Amino acid sequence: MNYGMFKVINQLAGHNRIVDFLMVTISKRARFIYLFVVIVLWFRHDSYKKMTLYTGVSVSVTYLLCTMIKLFFYKPRPFLKHCVHLLPPVPSKKDSSFPSKHTALAFTLAASVMVYHRIAGWSLWLLSILVGISRIWMGQHYPSDIIGSAILGNGTAFVVKLTEQYWKPFVTRIFRSFTQFLSTYRDL
Repeated sequence: MNYGMFKVINQLAGHNRIVDFLMVTISKRARFIYLFVVIVLWFRHDSYKKMTLYTGVSVSVTYLLCTMIKLFFYKPRPFLKHCVHLLPPVPSKKDSSFPSKHTALAFTLAASVMVYHRIAGWSLWLLSILVGISRIWMGQHYPSDIIGSAILGNGTAFVVKLTEQYWKPFVTRIFRSFTQFLSTYRDL
C-alpha cells in the first residue's frame, strides 16, 4: 500500500515541467519562506521573540532526533529499490528514507509558530503538507516517511511546548544576551 500510494503521486512527475519545477522549488526553497515568517514575527512584537527562540529549540531537537534516527535505522529510499521518476538533485543522498528531515523540520516550525500565531502557523502547516508531497513527487520518500516525519515534527513542537519551563532558563538567557547586545550596539 505504501509503494502503491508512492506510485500514484510519483508517476505524475516528469509530465509537466511547470509542476515539476514548482515541486522541486517547494522542496528546496520552502525553508526560506519559513525563515522569512519567523524573522517577520521576531521584529513584529517582543512576545514573538520568545516564540522564535522556542521555535529554534523545537527545530534543533527535531534535527537532532532525525540525525539520531538515521544513525540507527535505515530504510532505503524509493529510487534505490524501484524504478521511479527521480527529479533533481541527481544523484540524491542515499541515506535513510525515514525520517524526511525536510518534512519533519517544516512541521516542527509550523506547529511551533501555530501555538503563538494561528494564521501564520496554519499557513506554514499547509506549506508543510506541500513540502511532504513534493518529497514524494521527486522520488525521495515514501508516504509513510512523510506521515511519520509530520508526526515527529508536530510531536516535537508539542513536547517542547509542554516542557517549556525546562527550556525557559536557556531561552531567557539567549533573549537577555540579545537584548544586551542590541543596547550596546545602539549606544555606539
